[in-house]
Amino acid sequence: MGHIDWAEIAQASLDTLAMLGGSMILTVLLGLPLGVILFLTGKGQMLDNRAANGALSLLVNILRSVPFVILLIVMIPLTVALVGTSLGVAGAIPPLVAGAAPFFARLVETALREVDKGVIEASFAMGAKRRQVVINALLPEAMPGIIAAATVTAIALVSYTAMAGVVGAGGLGDLAIRFGYQRFQTDVMVVTVVLLLVLVQALQMVGDRVVRRVSHR
Repeated sequence: MGHIDWAEIAQASLDTLAMLGGSMILTVLLGLPLGVILFLTGKGQMLDNRAANGALSLLVNILRSVPFVILLIVMIPLTVALVGTSLGVAGAIPPLVAGAAPFFARLVETALREVDKGVIEASFAMGAKRRQVVINALLPEAMPGIIAAATVTAIALVSYTAMAGVVGAGGLGDLAIRFGYQRFQTDVMVVTVVLLLVLVQALQMVGDRVVRRVSHR
């Protein structure tokens, strides 16, 4: 452990948490409504629209199919235009969101499909409007699935933040590449991997606990 600069490890850990927190917030803000729209415009749903659903599905599938490392590189001009740099924590967030939001949207769509149609029909029978059905019935019923989807997405983002180190985004991934791989400092590599594993385990435990708390079953 003689090669380890613990102050640098601490800073890299904070950078990883900053990337994870910032990108997760934006992923939920963008992915949740996108997932709801994908569901509502699906066949037989409240806003059945084959053209809109097909266009959104195509966009989501394209973004999901691009390997994240390639997405990082392709988005460099757009990232610079949005945040002024392609390096550091700020430079990593746009591609992180672009990679995670479509993934989260699909999971949200799946969670909404699991809601019993009887709940929706009962809401309409009581005179609720579409917006009220979505906000007061559909989303609350799907909340356990949505939180589970957010947990899976957050864990995926941890791996994305590690890959973002390839383009100098900072964080534990960058530290592992610069010191653990390029300078053959195995102890640094081991520490970064262990910290990432601890972070993933913590996210899973918190997510599972929240799901159990909000579940109606």
